Amino acid sequence: MTSVLVVDDNDPNRKLALDVLRAAGLRTFGAATAAEAIALAQEHGPDVILMDLRLPDMDGADATRRLAGHERTAQIPVVAMTASPLQGSEDWLEDAGFAGWLEKPIHVSTFPEQVRRFCGEETG
Repeated sequence: MTSVLVVDDNDPNRKLALDVLRAAGLRTFGAATAAEAIALAQEHGPDVILMDLRLPDMDGADATRRLAGHERTAQIPVVAMTASPLQGSEDWLEDAGFAGWLEKPIHVSTFPEQVRRFCGEETG
């Protein structure tokens, strides 16, 4: 079963993402801080990590670099989750090690398919 770690310090945003992914049949974990996310990723080895860019203890790019530096988590794709418009300025995300990005607020109807694509799963 595909597992997803959702990292967002905004409780309603994190809960919505977790609920939508669970309803779609994915196994989920949630974290409110980068430190918690790194620990959960090392413990559970999720198939993908959805990383908020603004977290209280460090930014999402720094957390992604730390994940890339650990043997246990280096191969896990990390997807940036942001409410900020990125059109035309996505290069820095790739430089920071992100596998891609998803826009917030999420669209409940398409979100599970978007996440599955980052896991290499074929969708619909």
